[in-house]
Amino acid sequence: MRFSSMYIPTLKETPAEAEVVSHKLLLRAGMIRKLTAGLYTYLPMGLRVLRKIASIVREEMDRAGFQEVLLPIVQPGDLWQETGRWEHYGKELLRFKDRNDRDYCLGPTHEEVMTDLVRGEVRSYRQLPLRLYQLHTKFRDEIRPRFGLMRGREFIMKDAYSYDADLKGAETSYQLMYEAYQRIFTRLGVQFRAVEADTGSIGGNFSHEFMVLAAAGEDTIAYCDHCSYAANVERAEVVHNAQIVHETCPAYVECPTPNMHTVHDIAKLLNVSETQVIKTMLLLVDAKPIAVLVRGDHEVNLVKVQHLLHANSVELAPAEVVEKVTQAPLGFAGPVHLQNVPIYADYALQGSTDYVTGANAKDLHLQHVDLERDVNITAYADVRNITSEDPCPRCGGKMMLTRGIEVGHIFMLGEKYSSPMQATFLNEAGTSSNMLMGCYGIGISRVMAACIEQLHDDQGIIFPPSIAPFTCVLLNLDASNPTVTEQVEQIYKILQDLGVEVLLDDRDERPGVKFKDADLLGIPLQLALGKKSLAKGIVECKARHGSKVELPLADFATAFQDYQKQVIDNWTASIKPAVG
Repeated sequence: MRFSSMYIPTLKETPAEAEVVSHKLLLRAGMIRKLTAGLYTYLPMGLRVLRKIASIVREEMDRAGFQEVLLPIVQPGDLWQETGRWEHYGKELLRFKDRNDRDYCLGPTHEEVMTDLVRGEVRSYRQLPLRLYQLHTKFRDEIRPRFGLMRGREFIMKDAYSYDADLKGAETSYQLMYEAYQRIFTRLGVQFRAVEADTGSIGGNFSHEFMVLAAAGEDTIAYCDHCSYAANVERAEVVHNAQIVHETCPAYVECPTPNMHTVHDIAKLLNVSETQVIKTMLLLVDAKPIAVLVRGDHEVNLVKVQHLLHANSVELAPAEVVEKVTQAPLGFAGPVHLQNVPIYADYALQGSTDYVTGANAKDLHLQHVDLERDVNITAYADVRNITSEDPCPRCGGKMMLTRGIEVGHIFMLGEKYSSPMQATFLNEAGTSSNMLMGCYGIGISRVMAACIEQLHDDQGIIFPPSIAPFTCVLLNLDASNPTVTEQVEQIYKILQDLGVEVLLDDRDERPGVKFKDADLLGIPLQLALGKKSLAKGIVECKARHGSKVELPLADFATAFQDYQKQVIDNWTASIKPAVG
């Protein structure tokens, strides 16, 4: 392909709308353009990357024994009503009616549609397991789409579904996908971790997320530096080995704390450690208020609270609810004499006494609070985020925290969808049983953005060789010179004959412009030829992520193949995936 005939509208300046690195570079590299909030057009270079990612995913899905299908994006509302998700999914589900006043939605996921297909076809255990997948566009009406492809409303996704006759078969399907995902992300050339995760709105028994490690990640990952344990912080278990303290302390007293709202300020004023300050968090659990207590240096985990109480929804209570329950403004809530709400305390609070809490009165806190003596605790539980100070729940090793971008998620669903949708089969005994289901997703378009978040520098994108839009870019540094151009064309033909995906930059532009665009586009290998290098009988070569060499024109084909192999081998060695 020739640069002059391709649509690659690169930009020198970053558009004002861009927020994160991947969004900035995808726009500047002419790979995407915004249509409206959360909706993007993929231009030729971006589409080439997407197709490379999709090709790797397809190959590994086929290798794992899954078969590709294609389902409609428009889904009838009655299927979602069967599973109860029509009411519970939220406003992200874009609902509408057709001309006959029937309910429909744009599919954010396809559990219902795939299960409807399977229940209409499968009758016997002899037809199981059945493992299907698709690559398709999804739509979720995000309340605040942002970060370009990282959180858009329309996106491209691979979703797969397995249907098995028994638990052993379902576990086999899950393991097949776990191993396939390990191969996929290894081939993509990014550092990643597989972590235990919450099942969220999809539901099910257990799940793993596949995270690309990147500083811009929205998720926090906790992993052990000694064993293979890794989990999303929402899921990470906290082990409390501290002995429960039953000693008491002096009677609590009121302490003036004018305009003191933060744990840090209160601890400093009262000359105590932040670990001795209790944060009283008012939450709405299925629209009903509760109080959750955690140590001042810890954070409440809403997902853990949701699982603890088997709730459909958990959210921070708004200011008006807090003030109604506590009879005090925000920042002064406390558990002593808190009326008519259940109070749940984190296990860590059992390891000490003599706490500072809000007094449920403006500008007042209580000192010397004993939870056993002064507070009616409903229950103690693990309701906080893990920290780097906590031991590994598996081996006791040191926990590490890092940031990650979720690009894949696998779920063991069990009967969550097959039961309400009556997806049954006749087992070997001739009786009816529900199919056991798993679902497995990869955000194809999100992978492209996540890769750039991890792999970039000040000059632009650094694509792994496996998903780069081209293997190399050939720069004609003297396009007006017939002798140079003739030699560049010969090199171009040699590369094409070798089966190399090459982009020939034949534009009548200054060398500096061509080098800057080559770096911006992230193509792994850059080859350059001008008057000076032609006179020396060499082609200047640079790996996008490192070394520069000179290859002889006399035996260019052999020299290039050796150099290409070296660059790819070095990449594989330097970007070794961190798998949990």
